[in-house]
Amino acid sequence: MNAPSLPTIPLLDLDLLKTLVAIADTGNFSAAAAAVFRTPSAVSMQVKKMEELLGRPVFIRDSRSVELTPDGAFLLEHARRMLALNREAVARFVQPDVEGVVRMGAPDDCAERFLPTMLRRFAGSHPCVTVNVTVDGTHRMIEMLRAGKLDMTLVTAEVGFEDRGTEVLYREQLVWAMRRGGMAASQEPLPVSVWEEGCVWRKAGLDGLNATGRKWRIAFQSAHISGQRAAILADLAVAPIPVSSLGGEIIEAPAKFGLPKLPKYALGLLMADDPNPAVLAAADHLRASFAGAV
Repeated sequence: MNAPSLPTIPLLDLDLLKTLVAIADTGNFSAAAAAVFRTPSAVSMQVKKMEELLGRPVFIRDSRSVELTPDGAFLLEHARRMLALNREAVARFVQPDVEGVVRMGAPDDCAERFLPTMLRRFAGSHPCVTVNVTVDGTHRMIEMLRAGKLDMTLVTAEVGFEDRGTEVLYREQLVWAMRRGGMAASQEPLPVSVWEEGCVWRKAGLDGLNATGRKWRIAFQSAHISGQRAAILADLAVAPIPVSSLGGEIIEAPAKFGLPKLPKYALGLLMADDPNPAVLAAADHLRASFAGAV
């Protein structure tokens, strides 16, 4: 007896995705049409085709503006990654000699968890590009970008911050971390390890505790994930950290301790105006690298 065949999933044409991104970036069909070298009516037909293919609307349209639906916002993130994957693959053949210097910013946890592999792969595909990485807090890196000291930077923020012009690359669940068999999570007030005001993980954790009425105190402060690990392993505190940072003796606090559920956080990309080819190549590499991690 033959196994039942799986339904065929239609393929999204890259031209459709390119138009979707152009509409999202420009805010209207006419400007998007100019960006993709099509007529406004052709762009409208592309959107219609896309919506028929998916079986649901991706834009909310009125006489003055165009906004993404929630499904459209989801598709936009994936469209950017899929286009980046295509550009990165083709660039190996048609732009093998891209060269220059990329000044890049990255938060500490990202530099530790993601960048080593990504930079190694980028060096292999773009040997003539030098990447200088600055590791610092999100707010300071945004200031450096605006001051012209960085070409691009990765930033951490709350989910929902996309309207500030940051392109989402990755989303991850935050959890309360503690030492396996430790006692910090049972203490009153709860000893917490966080960083300074403005840190997304800090805000998520303390907002959750305040919302549930749990008393807390700052027992340890560190801007570096290694410092947070040290505080947890010493059983000095619990800390809100990404789920991917758990491991070994650092575990998610069990439900019996009654700690509030935490939201996801977002890792995004900000770029300076008029990026050069080396910066564009590095940005596409980041998009492509995170495509499989989301």
